[in-house]
Amino acid sequence: MTDSLPDNDELDNDTESIEDLRNSFMYGSRSDLNFKFTRDLSDAEFGDFLSELFAATARVGDGADPLDVVDVAYRWQVQAYAGHLGDPKDFPHRKDDTPLAPFTKPLNEAKIMVLTSSGHFVEGDDPEPFGETNMTQAEAESRIVEFVRSEASLSAIPVDTPAADIRVRHGGYPVQAATIDPQVVLPLEHLRSLVGTGVIGSLTENAYSFVGATAQGHIKRTYGPAWAQIAKDQGADAVLLVPI
Repeated sequence: MTDSLPDNDELDNDTESIEDLRNSFMYGSRSDLNFKFTRDLSDAEFGDFLSELFAATARVGDGADPLDVVDVAYRWQVQAYAGHLGDPKDFPHRKDDTPLAPFTKPLNEAKIMVLTSSGHFVEGDDPEPFGETNMTQAEAESRIVEFVRSEASLSAIPVDTPAADIRVRHGGYPVQAATIDPQVVLPLEHLRSLVGTGVIGSLTENAYSFVGATAQGHIKRTYGPAWAQIAKDQGADAVLLVPI
């Protein structure tokens, strides 16, 4: 028995445009922040991206390096985001008028503080955004609009905290890599190693982290000066910024 083909009305109801497909990865029906950049590709570019991605995946089956697939996604991500660099509307809080402050103290004598917008915190010291206990990563992603309108919460992380005791949650980027290895965005072990070998003089008692998807105006007017004072209070000669 042959199944009947759908009529044109049924086809129209099930049709999804390429634009809809591209947009669905950014907090849409297929939300996957690894691929949210596809929203910024044209339909033609998205087609080329998929073609290259499928081809690289097929080559892996023939013995090619699996990292070739990652490289395809990375190159297209760079291309998608690079299109925003010349548009001030996309980065309204970007400022290029701050004078450079030369770092004159020898690094092997300097005390360094770490500040990252990665959303890390120590287990047992959850900042509990919006008063929510044990908020999941999925919930953080679903509430991203609330995050970008809210005030920032700074988490103190003692620099000797074992990696196993560090947690991460951030609705603005895929946290899988940061969950597996916090060092990719909170490099405390690497910095402790550099202190041990004499490359860096010392670290402040605490590193600090917050969710970078937050009200940017408050960062400039309120939190920036307050956090700079924290660095001064801890005797930091410089702050290593890790923006996400």
